[in-house]
Amino acid sequence: MDVGVIGVGMMGKNHARIYSELKSVGSVSIFDLNATLAEDLATQYGGTVVPTIAEMCRKVDAVSICVPTRFHYAVASEVLHEGGVAMLIEKPVCATVEESRKLINAIPEDLTVGVGHIERFNPIIGEIRRIMDAPLYVEMKRHNPASGRITDASIVEDLMIHDIDIMRHVLFNGGYSLHCGGTTDVCSALFTYGKIPVSLSASRKSSKKIRSIYIEQEEMTIEGDFMTQEVSIYRKPEHYASENERYVQENIIEKVLVNKNEPLKRELDTFVDCVKRSKAFPVTPAEALANLITCEEVAGCIAGRKV
Repeated sequence: MDVGVIGVGMMGKNHARIYSELKSVGSVSIFDLNATLAEDLATQYGGTVVPTIAEMCRKVDAVSICVPTRFHYAVASEVLHEGGVAMLIEKPVCATVEESRKLINAIPEDLTVGVGHIERFNPIIGEIRRIMDAPLYVEMKRHNPASGRITDASIVEDLMIHDIDIMRHVLFNGGYSLHCGGTTDVCSALFTYGKIPVSLSASRKSSKKIRSIYIEQEEMTIEGDFMTQEVSIYRKPEHYASENERYVQENIIEKVLVNKNEPLKRELDTFVDCVKRSKAFPVTPAEALANLITCEEVAGCIAGRKV
């Protein structure tokens, strides 16, 4: 199968690298308005530079759209206009809910179009969903040191959206209530599903990079690290003790066996397979739209607008 990569920023480079490694992929075409950067990337990974998106669509079976968020709608619309090859659009699906709805309405029913919510493909998520039974409290943290990489997305669409996707489409479903606070760089949101509080926090001011999930249940606590791809289960002890007037609790700690792999490689391999089989990608544009709606709710809540 022949694929194309549109945009050669950090994510575009990673898409080109992984496509070049997949046995199921034949040729890799690359397009960027900066032809020099496109040529450099093509040389590095054995790809071919094409001068226009139209020409790319005539050569490939599927494309990854890795341009800045503000251009997602225009580029995806051009791909649809130029023949409608399968698309994987990096998250968020579009810059706004309105653009996302317009794009979704233009996608043919039989075309495979997915959105790159990469953490859905992190191996710890499947393990945690398998273990989680009756959560009492859920907390996800996604904190970053300052970075100049993202310039056209707020902290919510840049970082928190990953955990919103997991919350809405893996761990829970249905309606929620929302309370939140923060700024454009630091944000905390408390969602409540029935009686279950789900706390999400994101920051671009941290001195430590954090990607964590924490779940309390009646008989166990589950902790996961998205970066190390490790999951631990803490079970309550059968008895408690007091030694030298100090309270002692000996928890039983289990390390879950996780089949570690690169989430982006798993994501792109899944995308290629879905295109070959004419199947829906696991993260649909409709789900990505729902994530963006929640992002706008959080942003409105922070700004003091009624949600």
